[in-house]
Order: sequence, then structure tokens, then C-alpha cells
Amino acid sequence: MKNSEIRELSTKELVEKIDDQKALLVRMRLNHAVSPLENPNKLGETKRDIARLVTELRSRELSENKK
Repeated sequence: MKNSEIRELSTKELVEKIDDQKALLVRMRLNHAVSPLENPNKLGETKRDIARLVTELRSRELSENKK
């Protein structure tokens, strides 16, 4: 997910997307522990996506507090 796509989401959509991505990461980790994933790099990509989403959410919170 690109930063430009993340900026277009509403705050509510950001929170939902964060929850979905965290649940996906947990499922991927469990599946990877049982049998190796076809592409284990997806774990890192998912973690980075979560970080991008949380960063955007936090920057929105800070900009609201400044106002």
C-alpha cells in the first residue's frame, strides 16, 4: 500500500485497515509456523504497511491537536 493511497483514506477507514492488517499478520505468522509461507517477505511488507497506517493516523491526531 502506497503512502498516497493511505492519505486518501478517512480516519475511520484507517483504523479499520489497521485492525485488518494486524489480524492478517497474526494469521500469516501462525500459518508460517505450521508450514512455511510461499513468500515469507509478505510478513515484512505487512508490518511496514501497519507502520505506515499508524504513522498517518498519528500525524492526523497531532495536526488536530495543533488546531
